[in-house]
Amino acid sequence: MNNRSSNSYCHSDCKITDMGPQPFVVDIEAATKQNNNYRTALWTGKYLQATLMSIPVGADIGLEIHPDTDQFLRIEQGNGVVKMGTGKENLSLQKCVSCGCAIFVPAGTWHNLVNTGNVPLKLYTIYAPPHHPHGTVHKTKADALAAEHQEEKIKSNPSMK
Repeated sequence: MNNRSSNSYCHSDCKITDMGPQPFVVDIEAATKQNNNYRTALWTGKYLQATLMSIPVGADIGLEIHPDTDQFLRIEQGNGVVKMGTGKENLSLQKCVSCGCAIFVPAGTWHNLVNTGNVPLKLYTIYAPPHHPHGTVHKTKADALAAEHQEEKIKSNPSMK
């Protein structure tokens, strides 16, 4: 019996779309490995969001902090180094990570993840509450930074909406 519904994740070359907030079942490992975008929102709900990420060889996520958002990351492919701490200059936790590693980032913690391997670093991340707009797709880190800059401009000047 086939238990996949019409909104389940497909394993061929198909477009990944944000299925939230509808009920959804996915092979998260396959979806993560198939994603070639820097960031793709897979599911966005009211209190939780899952995104897929692909970090190129030698690149990183970028040092960041989410003041009001807890974050969980799981590596599905590749190798990297995660750095976390209480300040930009105080990243006291540094660990090598690889396939199967889980990373827990409490709200208010500075963090970065660097791809130190020779293949794209494939991971998924769960934010609580959601951190990116529903349907977010950033092909590159530059696209993500530009979108975040635009979101900040809109927050500081609501008339731009």
